[in-house]
Amino acid sequence: MTDRDEGKALTGTNEAEAPLQSTRRRFLGQAGLGLLGAGLAGTTLAQSLAPTEKPSTTPEEKQPLPPEKRIGWAVVGLGGFALGQAIPALRQARKSRLVALVSGSPEKARRVADQNGVDLRNIYSYQNFDAIRDNPEIDVVYIILPNGLHAEYSVRASQAGKHVMSEKPMATSVAEAEAMVDAARAAGKKLMVAYRAQFEPRHVEVARLTRARVLGHPRAMIGEFLQNQGDPNQWRQNLKLAGGGSLVDVGLYPLNFSRFVLGEEPTQVAAQISTPQGDPRFREVEDRVAFTLTFPSGVVGHFMRGYSAHRSARFRVMSERGWADLDPAFQYEGNTLRVGRRVGQQEGSDLRNVENKSQFVLEIDELSSAILEAREPKTPGEEGVRDHRIMEAIYQSAREGRTVSLTMG
Repeated sequence: MTDRDEGKALTGTNEAEAPLQSTRRRFLGQAGLGLLGAGLAGTTLAQSLAPTEKPSTTPEEKQPLPPEKRIGWAVVGLGGFALGQAIPALRQARKSRLVALVSGSPEKARRVADQNGVDLRNIYSYQNFDAIRDNPEIDVVYIILPNGLHAEYSVRASQAGKHVMSEKPMATSVAEAEAMVDAARAAGKKLMVAYRAQFEPRHVEVARLTRARVLGHPRAMIGEFLQNQGDPNQWRQNLKLAGGGSLVDVGLYPLNFSRFVLGEEPTQVAAQISTPQGDPRFREVEDRVAFTLTFPSGVVGHFMRGYSAHRSARFRVMSERGWADLDPAFQYEGNTLRVGRRVGQQEGSDLRNVENKSQFVLEIDELSSAILEAREPKTPGEEGVRDHRIMEAIYQSAREGRTVSLTMG
């Protein structure tokens, strides 16, 4: 989940909450979670699941590009997520560098600029944002604002001749998302949505295992992402700024990831929404959303998201001969992948050892690579449009009490 700042400066609402700390859980009973038995005919579960090819992550160069050849990024919004994740990732990136800041707080912007070697002349406010068109150092604008402001600043950045990375959800409606795509296309610039889970190495490994049928054909998926939102006055509880409640925020993660894992678009959705009466957090947005997606291959996915339960984030793919389980899933760091299957006559599961790489660095350098190589990025704006269509169908299904068919195009 991302934390956008500048809500107060732009809309009169309170500043966004500080970023949630990454959940770090230890698996209980690890002594009993390994492979059953000592040898299984000389083959361990980990060996039986060893990758046959390198996981399909965004490639990294052995040596970073020199600073003058890197793509220049401007960060719009200096809240907890920008300061805690995005800007540190830009410092670690191999093909990208931070060159400009946009903020409603001149004092904060100057402090962040000093800490990160940004020229003070490259600080912008929301009032003079459009002046970025005259700054050749800026190649990409990274929009880290409340959801309701993504479309406006994305369109303006495209019109200023800049590429755009938008935090997710990319907008608050299909119409806004399509306007963002149209503006980037008209300007001849790239638009990417920051779907970090598609770059997180353990998530990528789940997709590889599933698509390569290492565990046989996938049959079902389950996922949950819940947390207990506290402040009823924060922007996420404001329908205009958020575009919805738990579905568009934490619900977007398993929704997008399920499509990524299978490489398929769902054909049907059935959903229910449950919101407690009298809770001031839910005057405008929904609390819990349960929805089921049906895919062309016959895979069925059951998902639950919510804003009123203790934090829990898990995702499991169940296939013919085994399963892949992320618990926790969707965290900034500390995600854990366990894979289970039958080997010989025994059942077992092992932790999947995957090289640790920053999902934020990988997604940032992916857009820079796409610019340098004149190609489309891995998660373009059209990807976000599809998610918005599905989310609108989820709301429709819950409202009308029926299954809704999807035509993704």
